Amino acid sequence: MRDHSPKQGPEGPATPVWTGRATNRMQWLPAVAGVACLALGIALAVESPWTSGIAPLLMAVIGCVAAGLLVLFGTLAFVHVAVRVDARAMEVRCGHIGVPRRRIPLSHVVGAEFEPSVTPRQWGGWGYRWRPEKGTAVVVRRGEGLVLRLGDGRTFTVTVDDAESAVTAIRGLLHRATPPTPTGA
Repeated sequence: MRDHSPKQGPEGPATPVWTGRATNRMQWLPAVAGVACLALGIALAVESPWTSGIAPLLMAVIGCVAAGLLVLFGTLAFVHVAVRVDARAMEVRCGHIGVPRRRIPLSHVVGAEFEPSVTPRQWGGWGYRWRPEKGTAVVVRRGEGLVLRLGDGRTFTVTVDDAESAVTAIRGLLHRATPPTPTGA
C-alpha cells in the first residue's frame, strides 16, 4: 500500500533538497488528435447525417467521444513530469494535475543510479510503465533518467532533466541516513 499523505514533522513539511522536470512537447500531437476525435463525436451528435438508424449513430458518437477523451487525457497526463526529493522521500507527479503520482520513502531506497539513455522503446512506450524484468518507470521523453533500487529488489526509473544531480542528492541523503558501523570489538 502506498502512502500518499504528506508527512510533516514538528517543524512542518520537509524542505526540498532537489527538484527537477522533464517535458515532451511531442505528446501534444496525440492530444490534438484526441480533441479532433472528440469534436467529430460532437459533430456527429449535433448534425446527425446518418439515415440508417439511431443505433449506428449512437455507437459512432459514443465511440468517437470515448476514444477522444481517452487519447486526450492519456497523453496530457504525460506531457511532463515533476520530481521532488526531500529528506524523507522522492515524489513523482505527472501532467498538469499531478496524476498519476508516486511517493517513494527514502527508507525504502537502497541505491540510486544515473542512466544516460532511457528510451520509450526500452519500456514499451511513453507513460507509466511496468515490465517484470525491469521494474516500474515514468517515461515522458528519451534521454537521461534516474533509477532507484528499492529494498524489495525492484527498481523505479524516471526520465528527468539533470538526473545526475538528483542521484548525487539522493545518495547524499541515503549516506546521511545510514548510521556508521562500529569498529573494533
